[in-house]
Amino acid sequence: MNQTPKEVLETILGKLGFFVEIEEELREGHLILQIRTNEPQRLIGRRDETLESLQFLVNRILLSQNNEAPRVIVDVEHHRSMRDAAFLQRIQQLADAVKIHGRPVETEPLNSYDRRLVHNAYRDDAELMTESQKVEDKIKRITIRRRLETPNIGV
Repeated sequence: MNQTPKEVLETILGKLGFFVEIEEELREGHLILQIRTNEPQRLIGRRDETLESLQFLVNRILLSQNNEAPRVIVDVEHHRSMRDAAFLQRIQQLADAVKIHGRPVETEPLNSYDRRLVHNAYRDDAELMTESQKVEDKIKRITIRRRLETPNIGV
């Protein structure tokens, strides 16, 4: 019997001894499992490592139950959403510099979640494009540059 994403997370956290309340939210087509607890820092961890690992584990369990399971986002006390907003604001400053000066800018090394945020933020941007390094590392940099102009070919 397949567990729901909320049940999977409740089981993991219960086995670890956490007392939590989990709310399900739908945002931009993604299911977000919002954890409320008296010990948010223990679930977030240094540099969000515990939160990232928890999200990875939940998604791996869901994929083992169903190969087509949609990706779930795990958050603690809205930490991820606040961090994401601050992170994207810093990236916007880099993007503004590219627009002003025309020179490509490279980000600091980013994990896959942060890279996805950056790529999605500029996917439909008419002026800028983003590209990840072509290396096998988990932590990669993204280059933000102006889109290449396509030449006008007369018909």
